[in-house]
Amino acid sequence: MNKVLSLLACLLLVSAANSQIIQFFDQTTLEPIQGVELSAVDSETIFATSNEKGEIVIKPSFANKVVWIYHPSYELKKYNLEEVAGLGANETRRIPLVIMDNSLEEIVVSGSKFEEKKKDLVQKVQVISTRELENMNQSSTADVIANTGNVMIQKSQLGGGSPIIRGFETNKVLIVVDGIRMNNAIYRGGHLQNIVTLDNAIMERAEVVYGPGSVVYGSDAIGGVMSFRTKNPLLSSGDNLLVKGSGYARYHSAANGMTGHAHVSVGKKRFGSLTSVTYSQFGDLRQGATRNPSYPSFGARNWSVERINGMDSMIVNKDTNLQVGSGYTQYDFLQKFLFAPTKNATHLLNLQYSTSSDVPRYDRLTQTSSNGLPKYAEWYYGPQNRLLAAYTFEHARKTKLYDDLVFTLAYQNIEESRIDRRFQKNMRNHRIEQLNIGTMNLDLAKRINRHEIRYGAELLYNDVNSAAFVEDIVADTTGALDTRYPDGGSQMYSGAIYGTHKMEINEKWVLNDGLRFTHVGLQSKFVDQTFFPFPFSSLSQSNNAVNGNLGMVFMPTNRWRIVGGVSSGFRAPNVDDVTKVFDSQPGTVVVPNPDLKAEYSYNAELGVSRDLMDGLTISTTGYYTELVNALTVQNATFNGADSIMYSGQLSQVRTTVNAGSAYVYGFEGGLSGRLNEFVKVFATVNYTYGRIRTDSTDYPLDHIPPVFGKVNFNVHLKKFSGDFFVNYAGWKRLEDYNLVGEDNYAFATPEGMPSWFTLNARLNYAISRNLRVQLACENILDQNYRVFASNISAPGRNFIITLRGSF
Repeated sequence: MNKVLSLLACLLLVSAANSQIIQFFDQTTLEPIQGVELSAVDSETIFATSNEKGEIVIKPSFANKVVWIYHPSYELKKYNLEEVAGLGANETRRIPLVIMDNSLEEIVVSGSKFEEKKKDLVQKVQVISTRELENMNQSSTADVIANTGNVMIQKSQLGGGSPIIRGFETNKVLIVVDGIRMNNAIYRGGHLQNIVTLDNAIMERAEVVYGPGSVVYGSDAIGGVMSFRTKNPLLSSGDNLLVKGSGYARYHSAANGMTGHAHVSVGKKRFGSLTSVTYSQFGDLRQGATRNPSYPSFGARNWSVERINGMDSMIVNKDTNLQVGSGYTQYDFLQKFLFAPTKNATHLLNLQYSTSSDVPRYDRLTQTSSNGLPKYAEWYYGPQNRLLAAYTFEHARKTKLYDDLVFTLAYQNIEESRIDRRFQKNMRNHRIEQLNIGTMNLDLAKRINRHEIRYGAELLYNDVNSAAFVEDIVADTTGALDTRYPDGGSQMYSGAIYGTHKMEINEKWVLNDGLRFTHVGLQSKFVDQTFFPFPFSSLSQSNNAVNGNLGMVFMPTNRWRIVGGVSSGFRAPNVDDVTKVFDSQPGTVVVPNPDLKAEYSYNAELGVSRDLMDGLTISTTGYYTELVNALTVQNATFNGADSIMYSGQLSQVRTTVNAGSAYVYGFEGGLSGRLNEFVKVFATVNYTYGRIRTDSTDYPLDHIPPVFGKVNFNVHLKKFSGDFFVNYAGWKRLEDYNLVGEDNYAFATPEGMPSWFTLNARLNYAISRNLRVQLACENILDQNYRVFASNISAPGRNFIITLRGSF
C-alpha cells in the first residue's frame, strides 16, 4: 500500500512539474487578477479559479476545452485551452482582461445585502469599482460620490460634503459602511460632513442605490442608499505566507494639499491581517479665477480675521481667490483580522478610526454684520472623531433555513463639537456631542428553485450626550452655556424584521418584492432650563412603520430592458429633529417640537434601457415620490414670540414640523458602454422637481438640485488609460429656492445659483505591474462656480499628480 501511495505522489509531482499555467492580468494596470473562473460553455461547471497571482494550473482533465473566462469586474471572454497545449513545461500564457464598467452583468450587494446580478433588480444601482476609485484620484469620499454624475454634493466648508440623491439629502439618504449604518440619532435635516470620515483610499467598492431602500435598510433610506465596502485581508492559497501591499503619494494644487496612504495585507491559509493608514493635509482652497461677467466678484475672499496683540482685526486679502480659513488635516486608520476555520465560514474583526484637526466652518467665517464688520472671529468644528469596532461572521452552507448567513455586531463612538466666537468678543462658545451606538444585524439568504429569499433582523441603539460651556479667552474662565441637544441625555432605539423575494419567472420576467416592519423609540430629558424654559422637561416618541416594495423586470429581447415598481419608505424623527436648539443660520434659531410624527414616502418608477449596439446602452428612468407628513423647517413661535435672543442676537424662531404633504419627481438619463475597442462613453443627465403642498401656490421643497450631470470618454490601452470629461449643472433660480429651509440662498447671487460646467482630464500610466503614475487637471478652464446650496466656491484649476506602488 505504501508503495502505491509513493507512486501516486511521484506521478503528481511529475504532473505539476510539467504543467502549463495561464495568468490573468488587467490590460491597463498590468496587475494580476484573483478570482477569475474558468467554466464550461454548456453548463455552470467551474473548472478552476485563479489564485492571488492571477494563475491557474491547466490540468489534463480540462485541457483542450473551450471555456468561459469570468470575473464580475471584467468583460466575459471565451477562450480555447488548446492555445495552452503547445506551451512547454512550467511555461505561462498571460491573458489580458478588460475592465467592465457600469454593466448590467455586474454583481451588486447593496440591493439585498447579498450578491446578485444588477440586471435582475428593479432599482437603479451604480457601482464604483476599486479601479474607478483609484482612477478618480479624489481627495475625499464626498468627491468620489460627486463624480458618479448622478449625485450632487453640497459643501459648507472644504472638510465637508453632503450628498443629494433625487432631491433628498442628509437624514433622508442612508450611508452604510461594511454593512453597518452610519446614520445616527443626530443626523440633521441640514447639511452634513460625515461622509468625509470614510477613507476612500481603502475602499474595495462603493454602490449607490437610487430610490427608497427602507425595506432592506429601514429608516432614513427615502432618497437612496450609499453602501461602501472596505478591503479585506487576503488569504494565501498555499502554505506560504502571502504578503501584499500598496500605497501612494498625491499632490493636488488647488488646496496645496498632500495625501499619503499605505496598506499591507499578511495572510496564511486561515488567518489574515490588513493594516491601513492615510494622512491628508489640505491648505486653503483656491477658487477659479474665470468669473461670470455678470457677477465679477462672486465668491471673492476680500478679507479675513486675525488676532493681533489680543484684538481681532479685519485683514485685507491680497489674493481674493484664495479662500482663507478653509484648510485642515485628516488621519484615517483601519485594522482587520480575518479567520477562516473552514472554506464555508469566516470571522472578521473590523476596526476603523478617523480623526482630524479643527475644521473651519468657512461659510460662517465669510459673513458680515450690518456694520460691515465680520460676524465671527472663530467658527470651526472640533476634530471629527469616528470609531468603529465590528465583528462579522459569515457562513455559506446549504441548510433548511439558509444558504448564506451574515451576522454583524458593531459599536460606534462619534464625537462632534462646534466652537464659535463673535468678532471682537472674548467669549468662545463650546458645544460637544458624544454618541455611543450599538447595532446588530442578522441577514440570511435561501434559494429554492427559481425563488431567492433574503430575510433578517436588525437592532439599533443610540445614546446621545450633549455638553456645552462658554470660555472667556482673556480671563481664562468658563461658564454655563445652553446645549444643542437635551443636557439630560437622549436615547433612540429601533428593532426591525424584513424579508425580500426575487423570482426569475422565465428568461424575460423577474419579480422583486419585499416587506419590513420597524419600531423606533426615542426619549430625551431636559435638566437645566435656565436658557429655555420649555413647557416640558422630557420628550418621548414611539413610531411603527410597515414598508414594502413590488416590482418587475421585463426583458423582451436581448437589447431591451424595462423595469417598473412601487415602494414605500419612512423616516422616524430623530434627536436632532425633535429636540435641537441651534441656529441653522445666523439670525434664526430652531427650537424643539415634541409633536413630530414620522414621515412616509410612496414611490413609483419606470425605467427603459436599450442596447444600441453590443456593449453600448442608452437608458432613462422616471420617478415620482409622494411625501406624507414631510419633515421640514418652518417659521414658528416660542412662548408666543416669533423672535428671541439667541447667541447674542435677536433671532427668528423656527422649528421642524410635519408639512402635510410634498412631492418630488424627475428623470435620469444615461448612455454608457463601448464605442469601439479602445473608447468607452459614460453620460448622465438628472432633473428633479419638488414642492410642498399649500392652500395656495405650492412652495419649493428644499434640497432640490438643478439639472446636472456628466459626460465622460474613457480611452484604455495597454498600460494606459485616460478620462476626458465634463461636469455640468444648470441654473437654480431664486424662485425655486426654499427660503426658510437649507438651500442657503444668502450664499447665491440675487438671481440664484448660476449654471456652470468644467472640462477635466485624467491620465494613468503603468510603468510596471508594481508602479503607476497618474496625472490630472480638473477644471481646466479655471471656472469660478459654486455647487447649489454650497457656501464655499469649488476648486479652480487643479493639477493632481499621484505615484502608486504595490508589492
